[in-house]
Formats: sequence, C-alpha cells, structure tokens
Amino acid sequence: MRIAVAMSGGVDSSAAAALLKEAGHDLVGFTMQLWDPRRNINVDENGEPLPSRCCSLDDVADARRVAGKLGFPFYVLNLESEFEKAVVEPFVNSYLQGETPIPCVACNSRLKFDALDKMADSLECEKVATGHYARVFRNEVTGKFRLLRGKDLSKDQSYFLWELGQSQLSRAIFPLGELTKPQAREIARRNGLWIAEKAESQEICFVPDGDYSGFIDRYLKSVGEDGKIPESGEIVDTSGKVIGEHSGIHRYTVGQRRGLGVASAKPLYVVQIERAKNRIIAGEAEELLKKRAVLKGLNLIAGFEDLKTSVGGSQIEFRAKVRIRYRHEPAPASVVTIGNSKAEVIFDQPQRAITAGQAAVFYDEETGDEVLGGGWIVGSGD
Repeated sequence: MRIAVAMSGGVDSSAAAALLKEAGHDLVGFTMQLWDPRRNINVDENGEPLPSRCCSLDDVADARRVAGKLGFPFYVLNLESEFEKAVVEPFVNSYLQGETPIPCVACNSRLKFDALDKMADSLECEKVATGHYARVFRNEVTGKFRLLRGKDLSKDQSYFLWELGQSQLSRAIFPLGELTKPQAREIARRNGLWIAEKAESQEICFVPDGDYSGFIDRYLKSVGEDGKIPESGEIVDTSGKVIGEHSGIHRYTVGQRRGLGVASAKPLYVVQIERAKNRIIAGEAEELLKKRAVLKGLNLIAGFEDLKTSVGGSQIEFRAKVRIRYRHEPAPASVVTIGNSKAEVIFDQPQRAITAGQAAVFYDEETGDEVLGGGWIVGSGD
C-alpha cells in the first residue's frame, strides 16, 4: 500500500514511519513548513530568538534524515500562509475576545489532514499516516469510521482529533494507537534512528516558551495591528465591586489564580472574562464550578448512529462522558443538540473552570473509549 506520512522530525512520526516500512508499505514522507522562526516573534527578554519547536531547520533536517535512513522519498510542504490564516490568526483573535483557544484541533482538522489528503491524491497514496496516539476503525455494519482513544491513556491525543470527518478518517492511519511512548522509542532504536532519544515539546508549537500573551503582543506589532492589544481594565468580584486592575484580558484565563495582584483573605481565581466591558471577574474556588457548557461548531463523527437518543422537536439528547480540556477527566453528562451546529452539555456534577475557546469532546459513556464528537465552548452556566 502507498501511504503519505506526516513527519515532524520527532520520535512519534519517525516511529510511525518505521512501523509502516517494516510492514512493507510504500511510503512518501512530508514535513509541513508551518511557521517561519526567522520572523523573530518568539524572542526572550533580550530580544534573542527562542529555540523553535515548530518547523525549525533542525526538525526538517531530522525528518529528511529519517526518511533517508528508512529509504523513502521526502518532501517539504510550505504551508506558512495557510497556517497563519487558519491557526495563528484565530488563536490571537480568540485571546483578544477573552477566550482560551486550543489551536491544535484546528491545525489537525483544517490544515494538516487536508494538506495530506491533497498530497495523497496527487501521488496516488491510498492512506495518510501520522504519529498521533489514537485509533480508527470502520464499523462493518454501518460503514462509518470511528475514532478511539490511544491505548496509552497518558499519551492519548484523540481530544485533538474530534473535528475530523468521515472522509478524513477513512484515509487515516495511526500506527502508534496501540502503543506506549517507550515502545515508540524502542521502535526508533531498533531501526537505527538517533531520533529515539529526542525530547518532546509540551507547548503550542509556535509559542515555544508558553508565553501566549507575549506572543500575541509581538505578533500584533509585527503585522502593524498594535491598536488591537487590549488595554488595562478593572478586576471586580462577583458582586461587581472593583478590587484591582488587570493588564489586558489576553493575559488571563478562567481558573487562573497567580498574577491577579489582588489582596484577599481567601484565594481568588478568574471566574469570568468580560470582553465587552474589558474586565476580569474574580471569585473563590467554588465559584468556578459550573454544570453547563454551551457549544458551537458541533461535530458528531458518525452522526447519530448507535447513539441512544431521545428526540423532542429540533433537539436530540444523548449521554456521554465529556472532556472540557486536554487533561480533564471525562465526566458523565447529557448532551442536547440544537440544530446541526450547536449543543448544550449538562454535567451530572459541576465541573471546574469551563472555559470559552476550549473544546468539549464527547466519549462513549459506557467504555469511555470511542470519541463521539465535540464542539467549541462559548459559555457556561450553573
């Protein structure tokens, strides 16, 4: 089988390629050039460029060397313009609206898999492969493709793939879905790949130091939009009393405690960000607990097939375990869809820090293994 393989220059994609090569497949490797580190947006306090974990020359060179070692052709796709429009600009604008975005979802569903599918078509590849820790299978009865969590739950990346559709999943292969990270490193070692010991990044790839607000400030200046940088404003308690001043809403996220600069007898947290009033609402820990999440951009991977639903008018309700951020333990809830693109999640028990801009991802209630779909959080309530 001829397979297009996405290669980042890291352990996971290299191990995935090695596994497919061992299985006798005909491979074509691709690295996606997404961000130009020479723009000098990511710099330290002295103005020196930070080491990049996104499309650095070293990463591209590593991917090329792995392809050479394993014996298959390799290409670099320049997607910098598409990445900026589809991922970076929405990321910046989301923070400016008082949200906390998660760009990896959009990058996967709206850029990486789309680009891989197009390259696969042009080179007559039957499948596309990545190093994600997730699994995909086809239900022989319904003909629908289903997405499952990776076997190694500590590395599971299914949360970032909930926007994938049937067409994308029908071509996707995740060779590491049944494996652990140590096993992936061992596969790289047995294939003589020095990449086996390479460290992995835990941050958003185009913000290597994790300083999101600093990146936003520098990015807006670099594109001549300094006027969009949020000004300082009030921090108020839940009764509306002014208790401090913030330095720009893009520097805060729901659930944050550090950096408020407000004296209080009890610890205070960001419980809400009001973009229209340019203010932060702070409260005690229990005020972060909410039972409802309002969603937009609903995607149900296999439609409503096999879901135990109840129908009433234009609303359809089903049960699921719902994850509201990557490291959140999926919690039992009812999901009520509103039309084709909106939904409301009602949790059995209140959840901490339901945050606009994050994704709510639905998992099968009984096993917690299958990803049913998800949506983008736009609000929360009691």
